Amino acid sequence: MKRFLWWLGLALMVSFCAGPLLWQTLTSLKLDAQLTTLPPLLPRPPSLQSYSAIFTKTAFVRVIGNSLAVAGLTTLLALVLGSLAAFALAKLRVRRAGWVLAAVLAVSMFPPIATVSPLYVLVRAFGLRDSIFALVLLYSSFSLPLGIWVMTSFFGNIPDEIFAAARVDGCSAFRAFTGVMLPLAAPGLVATGLLVFIMAWNEFLFALTFTVTTASRTIPVAIALFPGLHEVPWGEIAAASVVVTLPIALLVFAFQRRIVDGLTTGAVKG
Repeated sequence: MKRFLWWLGLALMVSFCAGPLLWQTLTSLKLDAQLTTLPPLLPRPPSLQSYSAIFTKTAFVRVIGNSLAVAGLTTLLALVLGSLAAFALAKLRVRRAGWVLAAVLAVSMFPPIATVSPLYVLVRAFGLRDSIFALVLLYSSFSLPLGIWVMTSFFGNIPDEIFAAARVDGCSAFRAFTGVMLPLAAPGLVATGLLVFIMAWNEFLFALTFTVTTASRTIPVAIALFPGLHEVPWGEIAAASVVVTLPIALLVFAFQRRIVDGLTTGAVKG
């Protein structure tokens, strides 16, 4: 009975979490005439017209490329700079490292809506409006505090004896960091990188404010601009939502073991 209840609870939880994606998938496969009627619940017959429309009638491929570039560069910058800072705070003799870490975390407590106006002035002053580089810099600055905080705990859980042994063997601090500490902190890097990538992939407010054309527009903004003056293309919106969810799902499935290791390593002492 306990096993049955456990499986029943698991099935309900999975249905609750996967329900919106399943509904969007069904909607994306329906013909336009079936979108506003129920029944039928299932598409009869299944149609790929919505998927064809988003790739032929809009610059959706360019938008996907923009989002990949922004999310990828943001993740790279956050991991490179964040891992260096986290290693220094965790293993080097930094005075008042705890206060520095608290100050870094405090920066991320400002709500994004409160910083849009001054950031807009800065972006326009530097001539970066409607540029993916503006989004990369902004996303990196907002993801760095989280990355530093998370990775500091992972570097802190690596025994100090390993770092000391590397220094005794003649490694410089940077060589010990790249050759010894980074491989040991790989689960934390993967978990942090995925969190940063998802944040940059899904961010909407800054992307809407600082982009104007499809040359730099990202996926959330492009989907929000799908509705026309007199109609809302629900099928195309559903198809686009399914398409942009697939990369995140594939990343999670590909690195699920690393993600679990990374999210649980900091909870216990090795």
